[in-house]
Amino acid sequence: MHAIADTTKLIQDGVITADQARIIESRAREAMITLGVNVILCLGILAATGGFIFWLAEPVPVAIAGLLMTAGGLLILARTAEMFRMFGNAATLIGAGMLIGGATLELMENYEDIAGLLLMPAGGVLLAGLALRYWRGSLTSPFVLGSLILMALAVHIIGIEALSHQNDIGSPLRNFEMLYYAALLAGIGVLIDVRLITALALAPFAQALETGSAYFHAAYVFYSPEPTLSILQMALLIALCLWLSRRQPERISRHLRTLVMLAFVVANLCALVGSLWGDFVGETIWGPGRYSHSSYEDWESFDAARSAFRHHAFELTAGLYSVLWALVLAGMVIWSAQRGERGLFNASLTFGGIHAYTQLFESFADEPLAYVIGGLAAIPLAWGIWRLNGWISARQYSG
Repeated sequence: MHAIADTTKLIQDGVITADQARIIESRAREAMITLGVNVILCLGILAATGGFIFWLAEPVPVAIAGLLMTAGGLLILARTAEMFRMFGNAATLIGAGMLIGGATLELMENYEDIAGLLLMPAGGVLLAGLALRYWRGSLTSPFVLGSLILMALAVHIIGIEALSHQNDIGSPLRNFEMLYYAALLAGIGVLIDVRLITALALAPFAQALETGSAYFHAAYVFYSPEPTLSILQMALLIALCLWLSRRQPERISRHLRTLVMLAFVVANLCALVGSLWGDFVGETIWGPGRYSHSSYEDWESFDAARSAFRHHAFELTAGLYSVLWALVLAGMVIWSAQRGERGLFNASLTFGGIHAYTQLFESFADEPLAYVIGGLAAIPLAWGIWRLNGWISARQYSG
């Protein structure tokens, strides 16, 4: 992980020189300016593209304008000086966005029956070709080609979603679709080195066990009705990404660390749900499911099947969840502090505060003895952490 340095203090301690500090600060400033410029440019391109599409509102004018702007942008990139490349990038992307976005909207609105059949393979072929070109060395700037890759990715996913909606796709195929989306987003994010895209992969990955939690105008993006199984799913992802991040170059490791942090957040949100309501493991997967997505004729028959399943199911009560979650968070604080994993350390402390606040009002408001026991147990725990840290530090300094 990145180490945050106080350059002024390092100069005072004689660790680095003033010239070295200026280089560090200059590079940090350049990275922030580049990020800011790219964010503003992306937002402007998206706004202009959408505005042109809805202003012209006809496929032929949109296509013509898109072609002209794309051609003009490519001409600027090929013939003009470096200082004008930003304008060429913007024109190229606005034109390409008009062509791709306009065609997608036209198919979805007026040719809904065949939209999915056309968009899914077209987006997939375009995505594969552009990704291969990026991997081998882009024909134009990485920013332009990376943006075109994201457009093709969006078209491909929209096509799959259109087909899924038309054919009323459910589990288990729907679960594999979510895993496919997650793999695509993570792979493209690493390829073009944009951690925001990598981070988006957690949304479909967290929905791999959703068993139909979407409803008519939104979806529970970071929640599944199986909190225990989702926590295990996120724990496996965290362990894998941490293991890989220590064996990969920094360019890939920072994407893996992004997935670690988001998976940890999702796991804690699932633990919050479990600590409030408990969990009958597998109820919506190999059990009776949920009434709105089941084949039961009435509520009484569904309720009877659910009661029969719960009678034999593995149950984690809300109280047990609360205790286990607290212990895991305490363990994560210790482990992350020793390993220098500052992100996980801060997140563990944050969710520890959320857990304590929630349980104060939800579970243990009338159980002051629980807080006495927990508070007294924290004292030897803190002492043990302090002693362990001293032992580890002594071993490190001794070679």
